[in-house]
Amino acid sequence: MKHESKQKAEEHQQLAAKSTRENVAREFATTDELLRHDAAQTEVPPVIAERLSKSIEGLPGPARSWWQRIFDR
Repeated sequence: MKHESKQKAEEHQQLAAKSTRENVAREFATTDELLRHDAAQTEVPPVIAERLSKSIEGLPGPARSWWQRIFDR
């Protein structure tokens, strides 16, 4: 019985140490950098990804810039 509780305590310590290593503080220069990092770390649930895809289907593409309109004539 004591061996099991000792083993559980050791596992708990290992998990805590791993968690501490993973939660290293990180400083970002800009909010854009922070958002990109967060987006790379966060998995979007498939239901949400599907809803987003459907909602942006009908949106027009980005407008051409003024210099593209002038020089593409």
